[in-house]
Amino acid sequence: MPMLRHRHNSQDDDDPLTKALAPPPDETPEQRDLRLQAEREAQLRSEAIDEEINRQRLAEKKEHDCIRILLLGQSESGKSTTLKNFQLFTSPKAFKSERATWRAVVQLNVVRSIHLILDAMEDVKQGHAPPNHDAATGQPIPPVRYPTLTVEHMKLRMRLLPLQRVEELLLRRLSHAGSATFEPNHLVSLEEDQPLQRKEFAVHSSSQWINAFGRLLSAARASFEKESEIDFTDPNDPGVILNACSEDMTKLWHDPIIQQLLRLMRIRLEDMAGFFLDSIDRVTSLHYIPTDDDILRARLKTIGVSEHRFNLNAGNVVSHDWRVFDVGGARSLRAAWAPYFDNMNAIIFLAPISCFDQVLLEDPNVNRLEDSILLWKSVISSPLLKDSEIILFLNKIDILKAKLAAGIQFGQYVISYGNRPNDVEHASNYLKKKFGALHKQYSLKPREFHCHLTTITDVKSTQRILNHVKDMVIRKNLKDSSLV
Repeated sequence: MPMLRHRHNSQDDDDPLTKALAPPPDETPEQRDLRLQAEREAQLRSEAIDEEINRQRLAEKKEHDCIRILLLGQSESGKSTTLKNFQLFTSPKAFKSERATWRAVVQLNVVRSIHLILDAMEDVKQGHAPPNHDAATGQPIPPVRYPTLTVEHMKLRMRLLPLQRVEELLLRRLSHAGSATFEPNHLVSLEEDQPLQRKEFAVHSSSQWINAFGRLLSAARASFEKESEIDFTDPNDPGVILNACSEDMTKLWHDPIIQQLLRLMRIRLEDMAGFFLDSIDRVTSLHYIPTDDDILRARLKTIGVSEHRFNLNAGNVVSHDWRVFDVGGARSLRAAWAPYFDNMNAIIFLAPISCFDQVLLEDPNVNRLEDSILLWKSVISSPLLKDSEIILFLNKIDILKAKLAAGIQFGQYVISYGNRPNDVEHASNYLKKKFGALHKQYSLKPREFHCHLTTITDVKSTQRILNHVKDMVIRKNLKDSSLV
């Protein structure tokens, strides 16, 4: 036995690894403590690295497994409203917490609608000639004579001039929400000056204006969803001025001569996003807080890509992380769409069919319905989207119904419609068949045509549709994963 032990020790002495790991022969107790401490720290660093590697691996798997939905469509097609519906559907508490912030947006919508009326009155005062042709069809318009505005109308206009200051305050607040100082890149003019058309402003999605604007309202506020947390009597609050002007705004909007003027100028404010003039008394009250419907109807153009993340359970099967992306629909922003086509589970394409009698702001020679059809063809024929589910929302069906009921002839703008009945049922079915035929013709591989007639501002009906979309996407995802 002594000989075996001696031979083993001799081998250990010759092993270079053993020599490297062995403590120094003359190591003091203090040195030993330091060495052991260093070894423990090295072990902790190694474990932290391993943990980070595992975390990244799980994150990559989670990223790969998440369900992605992309919202596409021209500007003002309803993409942002659809995104807000997803937020209301999946995160109602968070949606509620944003109400005080959206109060400023609703106020801005009211002011801008009133200013469009005041601008129309100024055009009449300056003697500007009515348009002599229809921009959407190019057809001549019979000569019209504008009604004469009275002295009372001009006095009313003068009393509402303080709203210009309110608009400036609201725009400045919203633009400041992304930064501590005024940054023009967060407040971008999207359109050129045109008669009877004010520039529309937008906040950049990267400014995270909702959270920042909420903090701006009160630095000490932990939450801003309760009425008691807003100083409704603050003289610097635009709501105070709006409340003082409420009666005059209502009088202006309901004035029969003003209504006649708007009709002759073909200005349909009630068809525009962010229309609240039928609710002036309510939305200009001192203690006004937006409802869910108000937030869905509120209009604030954003530039860039907005993303909403949430988690949904697929019954008793599996839980999924979802991401919904809203990309800008203006012509100048469409080049940014392609990078988001890759790895999308589903596309929700919104075509506002109420816009059959309107032209693009960016190009008055292009009808908006025609633009949606061209966009639809390009999306369904994209090789990157050949495996994605594409759901078509023929949106703003309520506005289409109102326009046709008002006597606007669908066949005058859509020549191929011919002499079919001028009602919403026949017009919407005609468009559904047209979009369906294009889907069949231009899809690179056979796939089912999913189409819904929608009013995205209608919460209940939209929630039912989104629930159907959710189930459809989950079924396809499970099928692709070979789980069903």
